[in-house]
Amino acid sequence: MTTTRVPQTERTRAMRARLLEACVEVLAERGWSGTSTTVVSQRAGVSRGAQLHHFPSKTDLVVAAVEHLAAVRRDELAAAVARLPEGEGRTRAVLGMFADHFVGPVFASALELWVAARTDPALLEAVAPFERHLGRETHRLAVELLGADESRPGVRELVQATLDLVRGLGLATTLGDDTARRGRILDQWAVTLDRELARPAPTEEHA
Repeated sequence: MTTTRVPQTERTRAMRARLLEACVEVLAERGWSGTSTTVVSQRAGVSRGAQLHHFPSKTDLVVAAVEHLAAVRRDELAAAVARLPEGEGRTRAVLGMFADHFVGPVFASALELWVAARTDPALLEAVAPFERHLGRETHRLAVELLGADESRPGVRELVQATLDLVRGLGLATTLGDDTARRGRILDQWAVTLDRELARPAPTEEHA
């Protein structure tokens, strides 16, 4: 019986992935102050020496985790988009998809990074570009899914307000189960969006 050897590059890639996944999990569970390279390496099942070889400091590890986290969040959204219904109820489903995106461990990890980056210049330098890029991608996706025409006055702001709303609801959820209230707010906002996005564009005479 022969044993298939896994190439070194594959083993290295798998080990880095375990470390980054573990870093995201620990951030969500323990927060920035409770996250350390030792705790992450233990969670990932990686030796301390191997971890230090790839990520010599906490900042190095977290910077890599930021990029990984952004990719995970993009993948989560892409998978959710594929499950959206067509026709009646689509707007409410889109809102629910974005609201779900802003809860859970992945968003909690990102939130911990935002808070820590406020007083950590090195972390801010790493986090800010990814967040700006992800924000642009999320806005573009919302425009596409809602069928919003941003050439019309006020529509761009309406889409941004929608994303700010669901992000704020996600923040509220970190303090306790807010499912029922969130559902009522999203129900009403879906009605508002459908009405406003379907409103005829003003003519030059009435613009």
